[in-house]
Amino acid sequence: MSKPVSRIWVVLRYLLAFALFGVVLQFTFRKLAYHWEWGGVWEYRQQFINGWFFTLGLSACALMGSVLLGTGLALARRGGWAVISETARIYVELIRGTPLLVQILILFYGVFDQVGITNRFVAGVLILSGFAGAYLSEIIRAGIEGVGASQIESARAIGLSTVQTYRYVIFPQALRAILPPMAGQFASLVKDSSLLSIIGIGEFTRAAQDVNSFTLGTLESYLPLALGYLILTLPISLWTQALENKHRFDT
Repeated sequence: MSKPVSRIWVVLRYLLAFALFGVVLQFTFRKLAYHWEWGGVWEYRQQFINGWFFTLGLSACALMGSVLLGTGLALARRGGWAVISETARIYVELIRGTPLLVQILILFYGVFDQVGITNRFVAGVLILSGFAGAYLSEIIRAGIEGVGASQIESARAIGLSTVQTYRYVIFPQALRAILPPMAGQFASLVKDSSLLSIIGIGEFTRAAQDVNSFTLGTLESYLPLALGYLILTLPISLWTQALENKHRFDT
């Protein structure tokens, strides 16, 4: 019976936090004497909806791609092939050391244009996957290296192969360590998708920018944007917390 009570308490805490946040916003805008004009923005509600669903699909594909790339880079960094390991390390440092905005412009107008990738959705997924994958690789690698060497040696001693060692010994223990930072990176990936508006991708932020230019209602255009991103990122946080509790065990 304790588990349902704890979930109810979590929901109540979130509702209380949102209520307090709403009170602060209401007090602030009353002091500013801001006159809300929602009528014009409401006429463009479909544009918000289309942009939100586009961002949802874009982020979902990029999340899967970044996990696959991050895992591959982490394993490459730990591999015995020096060339592959160094290539993965250089890629990670290059991506993490340069702004995403610059990467978007160079990749879309330079690299992708030359290789014939003209679909903006595909380009957006590849850019976000490549960017987030570099950060996830370091998170995953740190989790793997956090597993004690004695356990890996014990797995080899009982005849487990390398694949079996990773599957049954390393990954289950590394998972609980990497889930919290991975959740933060996933949320950042969703929000980073807003930068794709500079190459004309019709995602959520681009929709808000267009509505703002049509209606001149800045706050009325961008408050729904903030709420929409919160709706996208909050389930990720709750999902990873549930996974963290599921894989928690005593050592």
